[in-house]
Amino acid sequence: MDIEFLLNGETIRLTTAPTRTLLEWLREERDLKGTKEGCNEGDCGACTVVVQDESGIKALNACILFLPQLHGKAVRTVEALGSNGLHPVQTAMIEHHGSQCGFCTPGIVASLVAGHAQGRTDYDTVLAGNLCRCTGYAPIIRAAQAAEGTERPEWIEEDRQKLSTLTTPAPFAPQTSDELAAWYVDHPDAQLIAGATDVGLWVTKQLRDLPSVAFLGKCTDLQDIRDLGDHLWIGAAVTMTALRSALLESHPAYAELVRRYASEQVRNAATIGGNIANGSPIGDNPPALIAMGAQLQLRQGDARRNLALEDFFIDYGKQDRRSGEFVEAVLIPKIVPDLKCYKISKRFDQDISAVLGCFNVTVENGTVTAARIAFGGMAATPKLATHAMQAMVGETWSAETINRAKAAMDKDFRPISDMRASAGYRLGVAKSLFDRYFAERAGQAVNVLEVRA
Repeated sequence: MDIEFLLNGETIRLTTAPTRTLLEWLREERDLKGTKEGCNEGDCGACTVVVQDESGIKALNACILFLPQLHGKAVRTVEALGSNGLHPVQTAMIEHHGSQCGFCTPGIVASLVAGHAQGRTDYDTVLAGNLCRCTGYAPIIRAAQAAEGTERPEWIEEDRQKLSTLTTPAPFAPQTSDELAAWYVDHPDAQLIAGATDVGLWVTKQLRDLPSVAFLGKCTDLQDIRDLGDHLWIGAAVTMTALRSALLESHPAYAELVRRYASEQVRNAATIGGNIANGSPIGDNPPALIAMGAQLQLRQGDARRNLALEDFFIDYGKQDRRSGEFVEAVLIPKIVPDLKCYKISKRFDQDISAVLGCFNVTVENGTVTAARIAFGGMAATPKLATHAMQAMVGETWSAETINRAKAAMDKDFRPISDMRASAGYRLGVAKSLFDRYFAERAGQAVNVLEVRA
């Protein structure tokens, strides 16, 4: 693929394999060794770079970022984050002793520089995807605070203006969902790549060859969020960052769950459609969306069909998706006032859930009139707790009803034991989340340590 982008202010034109990563190219071809390889799977943040496009500036993991995804964008590595010298963040890191062993420092600096450009001060979130092996986050936070209010470097505006001068036509990348649909019918075995936060690991960890791919970053209509009255239409290519921002006020419980979804770098790339289409039983999105009553819009050529999201997941690794059919959008209710989402993991940030429980129970005049309760990590697919729900609907909203629902959970799930949790722990903590939901609905304070892994 022939691509063109800016690297540290310089126009780069090159021919590349579709799945060569930015990290590999930076280190092996450009001798830019400041961008480190740590985990090579988007977890540690040592490879973080700053990327700018028409949507703004963001931090991304170079280790799972394919070079064609950079076409028409601007990349800055740690070597070129300042203007005629160091960036204020770098100066503050020196003055406040924020660099310890130094291995993770370039990625931390890149994340903070992106946050600085955005005017961010929520440093726990900005840095959640950067693991400091020396465990000394305090001086790093002090450095970030010291850099607040300092001027943004000149290269931000310079790069933005230079982007309009790039002239190389885009490699094959459908520009609209119509173009994608027509092409995918004829190439049903091709791999569709949006954020590559999952596909990237197929290449870096499984060493898989992907002979036919299509990058979806130019399908701007799949990045839309549309108001349909009672529902929101969320395009499959909407990133988790954009989704959280859009739903922060209307769906606060879901937005808070999304804040704990991977890391800032991953959320900036990962898409809602990609997360659903990969079919993981421990993905954090599907249980919440199922609890909301979300529907999936699938497209095959000019034909579209909608189905309840829970019906999309047939078995482990198997989804109801036909040849040449792709996830086009997710439809969710515009308001879900009774939704609560509980992510149970060993680390608060940047960790895979041992159990994820999402509750959406409607109570009218003291009686449960509707209930949608979904779990991840409890079965081969994200799944509704149907027996527990049946034990609640039509009953008085009370502790006794909650206890009957908990007992019914034994019919709903037979979880497995693995490295994250035992089967007994999973079932026990899932049941305890019913108590937590009931207590929170009653306005009672909850000791989260009682239900935390």
